[in-house]
Amino acid sequence: MDRILEKYGYVPDRQQIERSLELIAGNLDQIVTKDVLRDCFSLMDLTTLRADDTEASVAKLVDKVTALREQYPSYPLPASICAYPNFAPLIAARRCSPELHVTAVAGCFPTSQSFPEVKARECELAVAGGADEVDIVLALNAFLAEDYDRAGAEIALMRKAVGGAVLKVILETGLLVSMEKIAAASFLAMENGADFIKTSTGKVEVNATPIAAFVMCEAIRRFYEVTGKKVGFKAAGGISNDRDAVVYYAIVSSVLGKDWLGKDRFRFGVSRLGNSLMSAIEGETVVFF
Repeated sequence: MDRILEKYGYVPDRQQIERSLELIAGNLDQIVTKDVLRDCFSLMDLTTLRADDTEASVAKLVDKVTALREQYPSYPLPASICAYPNFAPLIAARRCSPELHVTAVAGCFPTSQSFPEVKARECELAVAGGADEVDIVLALNAFLAEDYDRAGAEIALMRKAVGGAVLKVILETGLLVSMEKIAAASFLAMENGADFIKTSTGKVEVNATPIAAFVMCEAIRRFYEVTGKKVGFKAAGGISNDRDAVVYYAIVSSVLGKDWLGKDRFRFGVSRLGNSLMSAIEGETVVFF
């Protein structure tokens, strides 16, 4: 881990990060505007990852987004609909516009506990089924054993498997615990082909946190300074209200700047946030999704 951090000349500074987060929290009321809330809406990977998902329930979600254009024509589309890979063909065929991307979780989500060949094949099938984007999970069995070469090689294998599709690598930051491990995992994912690094699966006890997000964004900035490549950031897991979303929006804005505030480099993985954002924008309770 130290070798990875030394390579990029970055070590997280807890005191500085906590001070920055305190400033964001203190200024949040000034940051929350309808324009920012609409931006957050456009950054959503609208997600359903339930054990009881069916073709009918996923189709209903896709149709909700189609209805959004009719009932709220001033709203942007979400960035994507995210589901298990077997639903990718349904979403691709039913979506109202190719601007609404199809995101599939793959690579044996959410644990990444399987054979690398199986993970890669699932990624290939997801893209063949219509996925524009694929979210995979860092192999924690290798990373936490400090076998960074194996963890990186698995990401590279799945990078190859998805071809030209967008690859997002989930770090599962709640299980990494330390800021140093979060930073090292961020660099490992980026140097092995991640287009985005993502906080969490939403399937563990601790998911997205502002501290983890700040470390990841600082790692993204440092990776860009060293390599010239701009990697995106995705916050996911437990982000259910408008103020939570704006905290992450402010983190990305303060650490990475305006170039990262569009859907090409910033996403929310959410299932409940849409209604909260719409309610805040409309000034009344909205239950649309």
